[in-house]
Amino acid sequence: MTFTKDNPEQALQSFRKLNVDDQLALLWFIYTKMGDSITPAAPGRAGIDIAEALFDRIKGMSHDEQLQVQRDFLSNADTELSREYGSLSDNTKLLLWYRLAQGMESATIVPMPPNYELNGEAKSLLAAVEGMEFEQQITFLRSSVEPTGAEPRSGAEI
Repeated sequence: MTFTKDNPEQALQSFRKLNVDDQLALLWFIYTKMGDSITPAAPGRAGIDIAEALFDRIKGMSHDEQLQVQRDFLSNADTELSREYGSLSDNTKLLLWYRLAQGMESATIVPMPPNYELNGEAKSLLAAVEGMEFEQQITFLRSSVEPTGAEPRSGAEI
């Protein structure tokens, strides 16, 4: 499918149709290919301390566990960490994904496999995101992570 930079909603729908590993790879490629132009949106409003604490917990896990946690976030798995992540604001989620991408670059978070290539659909989607205006890119990223994570539980159910 061909995406246009003028239709971010179509790109978002296509992102949600990708399997979880392709979604993870696409997020990583977006953060790394865009470099410093895509930074955590509204960092002053994001829960920086909360994102850092969650990042540090993930960083302390094995690479297999780190990968599973990221998959859990995107698949809305009902785990304690995914519920904690699910309760974050959209901006704090963006900040956490930014930190995870930085951690992947430094190999403190499970790195991308060497020579990993996106599938055709994900490649087209990446090209569309790269062609978007900055605000559209941020909106795409925010909308991509907004529905992720499990619903927090109340009271004794936690």
